Amino acid sequence: MDLCAPPVTGALGPSRDLYCIDLSATDRGGAASGTVSLEYVPGPFTVPVTVDGSYRYALVITLRGLPPTPPGTGYVAWAATPAMSAIQRLGVVQNGVNHTAEVALDRFVVLISAEPDTASSERRGPVLLRGESPSNRMRPPDLYQLSLGAVMPAPESAGWHGVPMTPHIPMLPSEMALTPAAAPWLPRPPGPVADARASRPRTVHDGDTVDLVAGLVHRRIAGHDVVLYGFNGEQPGPLIVATQGARVTVRLTNHLDQPTSIHWHGVRLDNRSDGVPGLTQQAVPPSGRFVYTVRFPDAGVYWYHPHLREDMQQDLGLYGNILVRPVAGALYGPANREETLILDDLLIGDDGPVAYGTDTPTHALMGRFGNVLLVNGAPRWSARALRGEVVRFFLTNAANTRTWNVSFDGARAKIVGTDLGPFEHEVWTPNVVIGPAERYVVNVRFDHAGRVALINRVRVVDRLFGRFVTETDTLGIIEVDGTAVRPDLVSSFDSLASNRVVQDEMARYRRDVERPPDRELVLTMDTHGLPFVSARLLGIDSAWFAPVEWGAAMPAMNWATTARQVRWVLRDPATGRENMDIGWRFHRGEVVKLRVDNARAVLHGMQHPIHLHGQRFLVLAVNGTPNDNLAWKDTVLVPSGATVDLLLDLSNPGRWMLHCHIAEHLEAGMMTTITVD
Repeated sequence: MDLCAPPVTGALGPSRDLYCIDLSATDRGGAASGTVSLEYVPGPFTVPVTVDGSYRYALVITLRGLPPTPPGTGYVAWAATPAMSAIQRLGVVQNGVNHTAEVALDRFVVLISAEPDTASSERRGPVLLRGESPSNRMRPPDLYQLSLGAVMPAPESAGWHGVPMTPHIPMLPSEMALTPAAAPWLPRPPGPVADARASRPRTVHDGDTVDLVAGLVHRRIAGHDVVLYGFNGEQPGPLIVATQGARVTVRLTNHLDQPTSIHWHGVRLDNRSDGVPGLTQQAVPPSGRFVYTVRFPDAGVYWYHPHLREDMQQDLGLYGNILVRPVAGALYGPANREETLILDDLLIGDDGPVAYGTDTPTHALMGRFGNVLLVNGAPRWSARALRGEVVRFFLTNAANTRTWNVSFDGARAKIVGTDLGPFEHEVWTPNVVIGPAERYVVNVRFDHAGRVALINRVRVVDRLFGRFVTETDTLGIIEVDGTAVRPDLVSSFDSLASNRVVQDEMARYRRDVERPPDRELVLTMDTHGLPFVSARLLGIDSAWFAPVEWGAAMPAMNWATTARQVRWVLRDPATGRENMDIGWRFHRGEVVKLRVDNARAVLHGMQHPIHLHGQRFLVLAVNGTPNDNLAWKDTVLVPSGATVDLLLDLSNPGRWMLHCHIAEHLEAGMMTTITVD
């Protein structure tokens, strides 16, 4: 897809404003013109970034009007930082369409020069065309810092104790004075609370019964005693290990002081056990009980969590993992052993955990980013490995809004699977990008003795000063012993395997890549009653939206905005209906192509992890670029201003939720239902 093509009236497509560069002629360029399309780099993630978090783009340069050049000379394209401190040769170009090298720079300019020697690695000739990346529109707001800083609302705390700021990213005084228009809430236990126990595996067989008790647990985090939620006194809750095809009974007992439920995320179970209050069941009241019948038709990695005030309950740790193994054979290739990691974060202030809104969520703009990063419910995760050991990591993102970019520094890794099973092909990857509610399966080999860090590296946008700020956090350490592992799986690990069963299955669906979508869904938002400083700064920020918000770039403004002031919207452009009024109906067995468009024309654009209950889908394309390595998923991260084409396999009857899995966006209305008859 040409991302620089003029938009077609009424057609949904990626934002030209965010994914296209117009090239302007210099004095030497004459009548020449051109565009640069910032296209998706195919891979296992819908947002490709480097290990350090810089966005990766495949550049397609279209040129017109360049005059002929003498033999041996020609035109070369370059990408450079705005200060020209780094210049990358993209390749020889000519009039027409040119597919050049990949670029991974935060902000850059593209230059087309006439070179006497097109093989040269340095630019020497005159520049004929130039253009700047959309991210380069981000500028410091000049005098706004002073003028808006003078607009100081009365600091009415109403029981709030403030929100921690993000290091190295300054805030305006008027932003820091904001507080949510809601009453604060935190768990208040009537007596002592037992320490959280580590999650323990519970292997279940067809016909078994599992008891899950939702209750309070205690942890010491960042120097504070924190009361959290857990199942059976464990956090995360018990790891449920089942065999494909098993059907188990789960008895939930609610020992919390608020209603709850359990949603079996990604599992294509019977609709009545999906765990959505108001849709498939009534909420389970305090001291109440509910019985679920959970069948596991697909091998893969899943998780369970509440579907009521997720902004509180999920954030407080009420979740657990599910591993469903195939009846026969292996899904993901050989490994010496397995580790299950749930990634999460928690927001801790000077006085302890930052409170939640009692009757409406806070953090309704970006979602609630925590400032303490957790693995399996605790900071400072650690593990041990043997030299040469291949460890299969099942990674689940349980954070309210954070998208992770994790890597195993000093170890080789390859992606082998995602939500509902394996990819067609294994892929080497130095990093794993995982949006809220997504899961990835990664095989990692520890070639050398020593310490290997599990690290999250991202590039957060400082909107006030128009710059990118690096955030690097060590999530845990793997101590690799010098003893060699037995058996040594180096031979199988060193080769990238293909899964013939998955390939044969996916071949039936590839014809759907080119056909037009059957349905379309626009992701957008409304605001009302925002404070002046918030509305004004959001307007300034809208000059450019990053594909992903990786961190809390505006923590006070985000914290103070409630779901009464922001309505996040799913819209059917064919009917104009929104959220729960959309009312799509399908027949069982339909295969539906859905185009999801993350609208550019909003006050605050950001990524949305879209989750469909009870079904599965394929990610066919991102911004029109086909996905060359398919796998079944239930959650997909849709970047800002982008379109993602999904192929829905609607084989499970019932009425099912489709929603954004940023917990605060869900609570602010970003949900609908589909009915499969």
